[in-house]
Amino acid sequence: MATFVPFPDPTVTGTTSTFPVVTIQPKHEPVDEDSLTAPPGIPAPLGMPVPLAVQFPYLPRESRPGTSADGANIYDEYKRATEIFNYVFSGNENKVVENNNDVRDIVPVVENPGNQIFFLDQVEHWKRSNELVIVPNLSREDQVYYRGIVRKTRMLYDAMRIYLVADEEMKNAFGFDKLCRWDLKAATVMRRCGLWLFTDKRIVGALPGVEVGDVFCYRIEMSVVGLHRHPQAGIDFMPACRSSNWEPIATSIVVSDRHKGNDDKGNVIIYSGIGGQDRHSRQIAHQKLQGGNLALERSMRYGIDVRVIRGHKNNASPSGIFYVYDGLYRVVEYGSDIVISGHRVYKYTLVRLANQPKMSIEDLSLANSLKTNPLVRPRGNTCLDMSTGNQNVPVTLFNDIDDDNEPLEHQYLVESIFPSFVYQYEDRCQCLSGCSKDCSCVRKNGGQFAYDKDGILIQGKPLIFECGPSCSCLPNCRNRVTQRGVRHRLEVFRSRTSWGVRSLDYILAGSFLCEYAGVILTHEQAQILSMGGDNLVYPRRFTERWKEWGDLSQVSPNYVRQSDPEIPPLDFAMDVSSMRNVASYISHSRSPNVMVQFVMYDHNNLMFPRLMLFAMETIPPFRELSLDYGGVADESSPQLAICN
Repeated sequence: MATFVPFPDPTVTGTTSTFPVVTIQPKHEPVDEDSLTAPPGIPAPLGMPVPLAVQFPYLPRESRPGTSADGANIYDEYKRATEIFNYVFSGNENKVVENNNDVRDIVPVVENPGNQIFFLDQVEHWKRSNELVIVPNLSREDQVYYRGIVRKTRMLYDAMRIYLVADEEMKNAFGFDKLCRWDLKAATVMRRCGLWLFTDKRIVGALPGVEVGDVFCYRIEMSVVGLHRHPQAGIDFMPACRSSNWEPIATSIVVSDRHKGNDDKGNVIIYSGIGGQDRHSRQIAHQKLQGGNLALERSMRYGIDVRVIRGHKNNASPSGIFYVYDGLYRVVEYGSDIVISGHRVYKYTLVRLANQPKMSIEDLSLANSLKTNPLVRPRGNTCLDMSTGNQNVPVTLFNDIDDDNEPLEHQYLVESIFPSFVYQYEDRCQCLSGCSKDCSCVRKNGGQFAYDKDGILIQGKPLIFECGPSCSCLPNCRNRVTQRGVRHRLEVFRSRTSWGVRSLDYILAGSFLCEYAGVILTHEQAQILSMGGDNLVYPRRFTERWKEWGDLSQVSPNYVRQSDPEIPPLDFAMDVSSMRNVASYISHSRSPNVMVQFVMYDHNNLMFPRLMLFAMETIPPFRELSLDYGGVADESSPQLAICN
């Protein structure tokens, strides 16, 4: 347990200010839920040593209650592990209360065909913890455990947000403004359900389950996982009134290009304090050493590590900015400066701690450079396009390990090749002015669009029907997402053990990546070919990860997933030994960031759907893609044998 002794406030008091009088009132800065001063009548314990941060205890995974051998239902396991967090939810998550004190409800599908979310009256939010804790070094097993918790929570948030913005008709039907912040609505529902993480502790330093390089589209999403709890202010901190020694302590900061006073040099950041600005970010008043400004100074005094999140402007993000966690920094110096407007601004120097993964800005800078100069990397063999122009976006090959160019020895397939008898029958819609929910193709999907207007998958299904080549709708129809081909820059790269695939762009959760392509074989053909020792891909063995995408059962026990259209057991194989595409090089993982979704659009033979790959989370540039191959591969063999 760490003990710290408070020190006198370094600010000079009792002096007369020589700065000009400001007549323009600055805007009010965002404040924490609690007051920043101690309650009346309770003196701060000056001069008394007090515990500031304690070790965060945890139990070995095998001793946690409710742990299953296969790791199933990991979020329920997290909620049961109260010995770890002393986690207390606001109520029974399976309880449905019929008064206005309940949080919200989802009407069952049988009563509400749209499966729409209803919000009831607001409830009082939780009180934030007054205990600072430091998480000790976690074992690899525990890192995977907490990573699964964060992954599950973020997937639920993304699914709910996408669900809410998917249909403008739903917004109008309930009288909501079209400009409603659905990212905030989704976070509010999760908070009322007790699904925000680490709400009972103020964790300083590294956050379990969050890795350097993780990317977020919204600031409120960082609040949901506990990385940066304050949804507006650039400094998140423990206010003085909730601190054990009545001094504020900073836990994280957001460094954004919109803040003109910041000087970001990568490993060293000159961070400007908050306060004294108008709504146009002009400094019109002196900053004060209080609130977040004082919290950063106290974190420097006590040697508290601060989490740093960088905001990068990018049109691919729904909010226009991607927020990337770039690791831990230490405040080493602070002071005040007089800016050009004549007002005092506090400056803090933060230095990145050693032995951390590289920062996102390095990968982002390289990814941007590759757009204009694909040969910008100083060493390594590069093929600028494995698809030889057959994909909408070039698929590059990069190897800086050895001279192996094995992927170039195979013919590149854009889409799978099916036997001719599969195409015996095909439906078509007659939607000349654009498909609606009355479209015959959409009715096959249960009367709901499978994608939103931006082509994001709303909910995983056993099978999705898209409009086909014979349909009358336009090529940009909302129900033609996977047929448009690859939209992100993908790269096959050589690691020290095998081949892998990564993206050179940001990929939003729910986005289509590519088809898993090969030559389709019937059961009889597969049996004959397998006798020769060839390795085949069996679609039925892929884990049904699509069930996780769009699953809102954590929000309400009344939620019912649509089970139609059903698909019969798949009994075909895919030969990728000589003809394949980029998907064949994707690695295996039990916690994948890519899933397989079965889709049909050019025929109606349910026995032979196409294997389409979608992102299960927002993926930053140069992060490796992974699939759960099920029984085909295991952790010791990270890919199919054909790819090694």
